[in-house]
Amino acid sequence: MSPRALDPFLAFPQALRAGGQPASPEQTESFLAAVGLLGPRSIGDIRRAAHAVFGPGPERQPEFDVIFDTVFLGRSFAAPAPGAPEELPQSYDADGFEELIAPEDEEPSGGEATAAERLFARALSAGDEDAALRAFTRALPRSLPKRRSRRWASGKGRLADARRAFREMMRRDGEITHLPSRRRVPRERRVLMLIDVSGSMKEGTDGALRLAHALQQGGERVECFTLGTRMTRVTRALRHRNRDQALRLASGLVADWDGGTRLGEAIAAFLSIPRFAAHARGALVIILSDGLERGGPEALEASMMRLDALAWSVLWLSPLAADPAYRPETEAMQSILPMLDRLGDGSTPPAIATEILQFSKGARR
Repeated sequence: MSPRALDPFLAFPQALRAGGQPASPEQTESFLAAVGLLGPRSIGDIRRAAHAVFGPGPERQPEFDVIFDTVFLGRSFAAPAPGAPEELPQSYDADGFEELIAPEDEEPSGGEATAAERLFARALSAGDEDAALRAFTRALPRSLPKRRSRRWASGKGRLADARRAFREMMRRDGEITHLPSRRRVPRERRVLMLIDVSGSMKEGTDGALRLAHALQQGGERVECFTLGTRMTRVTRALRHRNRDQALRLASGLVADWDGGTRLGEAIAAFLSIPRFAAHARGALVIILSDGLERGGPEALEASMMRLDALAWSVLWLSPLAADPAYRPETEAMQSILPMLDRLGDGSTPPAIATEILQFSKGARR
């Protein structure tokens, strides 16, 4: 194809994202490859390739086809696609670091959930829990849950190590005094941390990011995302060993500090991108949020059902749970309680650290 002929194929994923449909870079590459392999003879072949790669659900297929017709057939929308763009949080893999300037208007109080989107950077405080966070980082390698890997090592195990046994026999002229055994090498499970940065979590966001940095330093495979009106991957920023530098970078990457609360849609956006959703497979998922969701519980319930099916365990930490008498009162939180392995205290970094360490030792699926 000539570059000009490629224009609609490159514009199509952008139009999908603008219309609230998921379309990751990997799906775009697969779509182009599928069209190339098909050698399409009609627009129907291209449409079938688009359905196979981008996979719209039955309820969203009419929207999907309208966008397809607009891009490939030049048809115009009879009406805007259902839902404003901000209704499905945008996804950002924060590979680059770009500083954002804070506005001069007054910041929200953080007293309740809101649907408004506020885009600005924020200075994160250093905090005074250094000793607790250092102890947390040191304890993580022996405390985080393990799984059996595909690698084998010699040692006390239940399976005979035939290779070592034959080598031993060759050294001893066919005799063997003991039967060597082998065992699978344990490996840390993935840890996925999702941090609510909406206005209702304003008081605890700084501490949550400091804790996430400590977790990133002590764990082998840790991924961190922020959720609000958008979803942002901050893993690369938090990998910097210097905490102050890591927090400055994270502050510049996240644009929706103290804004709206759309957890259900944000988690759905996370799961719609295959390379992001892969981080949740078999992982210990830690969600730091008060669960004050806007609207009905349907979006959060559907998203948590999918996340629960992928994860090894789900730990939800809420600042409201600092009160031992706390019981979820919102309909959204009540609907997802059966999908949580534990609802714990997320009020301060030391409390979060204690919850993670204790849960990691005793969690089972």
